[in-house]
Amino acid sequence: MYPLFSFLQTVISSQEAMAGDKLMFLQHYWWLLVSVLGALLVLMMFVQGGNSLIFSLGVTDDERRMLINSTGRKWELTFTTLVTFGGAAFAAFPLFYSTSFGGAYWLWMLILVTFVVQAVSYEFQHKQGNLLGARPFQFCLQLNGILGPLLLGGAVATFFEGSNFVVAKSNMLEGLAAGGSVVISSWANASHGLDALLCPWVLVFGFAVVFLTRILGILYFMNNVEDANIRSRGSVRLVGQAVPFLILFVAYLVHLLLKDGYAYDAATGAIVVEPYKYLHNLLALWPLAIVLVTGIILVLYGLFRTIVSKTYVGGIWPAGVGTVLTVLVLLLIAGWNCTAFYPSTADLQSSLTIVNASSSLFTLRTMAYVSLVIPFVIGYIAYVWRLMDRKKITKEEITETHHAY
Repeated sequence: MYPLFSFLQTVISSQEAMAGDKLMFLQHYWWLLVSVLGALLVLMMFVQGGNSLIFSLGVTDDERRMLINSTGRKWELTFTTLVTFGGAAFAAFPLFYSTSFGGAYWLWMLILVTFVVQAVSYEFQHKQGNLLGARPFQFCLQLNGILGPLLLGGAVATFFEGSNFVVAKSNMLEGLAAGGSVVISSWANASHGLDALLCPWVLVFGFAVVFLTRILGILYFMNNVEDANIRSRGSVRLVGQAVPFLILFVAYLVHLLLKDGYAYDAATGAIVVEPYKYLHNLLALWPLAIVLVTGIILVLYGLFRTIVSKTYVGGIWPAGVGTVLTVLVLLLIAGWNCTAFYPSTADLQSSLTIVNASSSLFTLRTMAYVSLVIPFVIGYIAYVWRLMDRKKITKEEITETHHAY
């Protein structure tokens, strides 16, 4: 852990003279933890990506049921990661939580609805007494596999493209004095988050996430399902997913590095527009640039080795690690180096930073002690994951077990 804390101290060294160094350090530390959870959430969306391909990879009922049982053993981890991400954001950056989750509630409600539909579809498709049959629920899983990553990718893209909200902290004192309700942040229009999907670059990033999760889903199926037909189709389908993903991802990455960003003055907190802000962040925090390149290389390695090799089925591991590293860097440069991580397109000075949106020093410090148990939790999850995947999914297992979806 020492190299990590040493790097964090280097990141904020130029700001320590302007603010309490302990609070500043914890703000950066908790943005790191939130970013890690966000990166893990994107990785775990392979469940949704895999579900979007169940009719493409599975021709027979048995094949589709193998695919559904493969992702069905992991969907709870995806939902848990989403809830943990929201909980960490609420505890560390409550103003961001209230502004985004409370203001853009239509966008987040749609994301949650897709997860609810997913859970119901898993549990009821083969329930005794189901009059609809399995097919309608499988179509719901497929729909969830497209809408879930698209909406979540769109939500992440607002960290760079901005959202239409206004923050007025003065409302707190006025509301308390009047004895009424306190509304600090409000959405500037009636769409409550859905307007983000009207931005072309938000859609570009959202669809890039869709194709990425489909790639990860195929790679996971090829590793977890022991069926020659599914693995053969997976190699072919990877090509069709890789081409649009690379086009969309490269286009957005170039756009991101060349676009204006939103910086804040560490002394006054004033928000200003800075040309090439995210490129400057990568140059200033050059270790993150190395991590970003490493992550992209790992994703490409896992993808292309699986395509060219007829026997290699371990592509999910390098591609999965590469996904986490890449998304992690994108989220870090959205909040570190005096950057507004949640820009406001309605009022520039309402943009949120890790400084003006964070909890108190006491709260961040107390939670920092609690965060020390995270490695043990991750270790337990890895252990359980290994136990579940120790035996590959086969037709015989699906027909013989009473716990199959």
